[in-house]
Amino acid sequence: MKKLIEKIVTNSGRPHMVGDGFRVFNYIPGAGIPQERISPFLLLDFNPEYDFGPSDHLRGVGVHPHKGFETVTIAYKGSVAHHDSTGSHGVIKSGDVQWMTAGSGILHKEYHEQEFSKKGGPFEMVQLWVNLPKKDKSTTPHYQELTAAGMGKIELPENGGVVNVIAGNFNGVAGPAETYSPVNLFDIKLNEGAELNTTIQAGHNTALLVVNGSVEVNGEAAAEHSFILFANEGEDIHIKANQKSVVLLLSGEPLNEPIVSYGPFVMNTEEEINQAIVDFNQGKFGVLAD
Repeated sequence: MKKLIEKIVTNSGRPHMVGDGFRVFNYIPGAGIPQERISPFLLLDFNPEYDFGPSDHLRGVGVHPHKGFETVTIAYKGSVAHHDSTGSHGVIKSGDVQWMTAGSGILHKEYHEQEFSKKGGPFEMVQLWVNLPKKDKSTTPHYQELTAAGMGKIELPENGGVVNVIAGNFNGVAGPAETYSPVNLFDIKLNEGAELNTTIQAGHNTALLVVNGSVEVNGEAAAEHSFILFANEGEDIHIKANQKSVVLLLSGEPLNEPIVSYGPFVMNTEEEINQAIVDFNQGKFGVLAD
């Protein structure tokens, strides 16, 4: 049975700046999709292609805390550098992903990589926040650097394109990301006229972002930058590319736990949020220089 489509969001409002390096449209929860409805996903910010131009300083977001969830940054164009208070750091470029587990609390900063910043050029990325189950919210912070070369890959027949499997399993091919609850994250690049079929469990909360191009999804048209929310009915997904297109398909098993948020902290109770603020103020998230 085809997975039913609940809604297609064609416009998520005006873009806003995150720091001075990320010009984003917010789809979760900004497109009227509550976090509980799309659990375990808490946030999806999309920076469509934008040329920031050359800069003599590193545009981005300065040092800030996180606790209780994971941040996932997918680079399509340009490059992003990352540092955190565990000592982890890295640079991701087109096709790479940085997957940071904030867990019990971490400080980090993200910014345009130095050489890219000097030259400027097209910049395109997605950032997801993935909630952690209650039992894992105090896990030790850590970082997964997932390179384009290390992704699970499926070459589609008849030069149809490629599926880069970041997390989960796509038609029998697994992705490299280690997750705390069942999550699928697929970066799909389709040539014009290509068709793709896959299945996602009916109980998974499932969505699709049209990063570039235009597609038909289970018979319904989805223009560039559309966001499709699937109903929790049916399993089969069919995608046809009307032109050369890039889509991001995500799904996850709902956590079915209370969500209490305060800025960069996501816990299950107000008491836990209050403790997170105390821990941050007492320096328990470590130290990271600006």
